[in-house]
Amino acid sequence: MSEKIKYELEFPIQVSPNLLYQYISTPSGLSEWYADNVNSRGEIFTFIWEGSEEQARLLTKKSDDKIKLRWLADEDEDESYYFELRIQVDEITKDVSLMITDFAEEDELDESKMLWENMVAELKHVLGSA
Repeated sequence: MSEKIKYELEFPIQVSPNLLYQYISTPSGLSEWYADNVNSRGEIFTFIWEGSEEQARLLTKKSDDKIKLRWLADEDEDESYYFELRIQVDEITKDVSLMITDFAEEDELDESKMLWENMVAELKHVLGSA
């Protein structure tokens, strides 16, 4: 299996950090834009898309700041793979950005970034920030 490459994306979003956090950290919020349905039991989140299902373990959750998860499928491969959704607020302008850190194989990097761009576009639409 080839080594995955870490990448970071930044998406400016015109919404309060508090509201954005609800959409990136709760099953109901994630169901609005990330997956068709999301359930959580303890530290395990189940993401459902058109018949397929993936589970992720919650690694870190910091109120109004970030959520970090690891796909259970990646746990066997490498403990260093994860994806993180973090809220960044500019100290001076108070502009809010959603920072995404993820990993992808080299030949899937562009596709993975485009997938995030599409999902964040949906998030902005749901938030009325598009």
